[in-house]
Amino acid sequence: MKVYLRNGDQLVLDGGAKCSDAAAAISEGLARSAVAAKVNGVLCDLSHKLAEGDKVEIVTLKDKEGLEVYRHTCAHVLAQAVKTIFPTCKLAIGPVIENGFYYDFDFNTPITQEDFEKIEAEMQKIIKANTPIERFELPRKEAVELMSKFKEKYKVELINDLPEDAVISFYKQGSFTDLCRGPHLPSTGKIKAFKLTSIAGAYWRGNEKNKMLTRIYGVAFAKKDEMQAYFDMLEEAKKRDHIKLGKELKLFALLNEGKGFPFFLPNGMVLKNILTQYWRDLHRKEGYVEIQTPIILTRSLWETSGHWDHYKENMYTTKIDGEDCAIKPMN
Repeated sequence: MKVYLRNGDQLVLDGGAKCSDAAAAISEGLARSAVAAKVNGVLCDLSHKLAEGDKVEIVTLKDKEGLEVYRHTCAHVLAQAVKTIFPTCKLAIGPVIENGFYYDFDFNTPITQEDFEKIEAEMQKIIKANTPIERFELPRKEAVELMSKFKEKYKVELINDLPEDAVISFYKQGSFTDLCRGPHLPSTGKIKAFKLTSIAGAYWRGNEKNKMLTRIYGVAFAKKDEMQAYFDMLEEAKKRDHIKLGKELKLFALLNEGKGFPFFLPNGMVLKNILTQYWRDLHRKEGYVEIQTPIILTRSLWETSGHWDHYKENMYTTKIDGEDCAIKPMN
């Protein structure tokens, strides 16, 4: 069969060939570095079977999508490790975030950051085993039965909330199976550098009426030196932290009487006024003129702007002469 590469070149493969076969046909080096593929613009696993006329693009860790696949697989390795150490915990969700990933768990007994060492050690075992990661799909009823068998109530809820025509897919690595859209790395052994960084509370599905879960954050990079450079950057950023500098240079104070609002000190006011004057000079030079609008405005204006419908929960509201009003969310 014939498939087509991003540059338009034609590639002839055997019938039933996978994305991994396409990568190998292009070059041995690409086959080693491939982590996923795009088929007709859709990101998928290397195990995805190709069809006549497909447009194929091999994805590596040099690509943004490749790093996302890599980090998402790290989240699954974290989930497998946690379930191994704490078998009674329940799994929620584990998406990719900037520079890493997180996974939400429902623990019977609370854990702390001191548990990270043993979790990371278990993750390293899973990675060293280089276990193949396999995708499979199930009809809704069978999917619910599978997750019910594993006593994963959060997964059952997610399945039940999927659209009727949704493809319900799972990923299996050894004895561990998780509900997931994917794609993932072909095996756990491709993970080279990761670290768990912090722990926090998170309401299930972001709703404060739901149970508070435990969220474990981590970072993951293609190489160890890239991860070290990331942590070095964080250390440098701490030296330039505005709260630290504000205190040391006596620019402003953060007091309980105004949480989240700076109290500008004399040095801070000098700096603030200089910056404000610079801002004014630049705008005046470009032909702008200044106006000033009220800080509190009526509900009708915020409905027109869209703020009332989308951000009301995060706005400060009041009533003036019986009419709903709100403080300007940005100024």
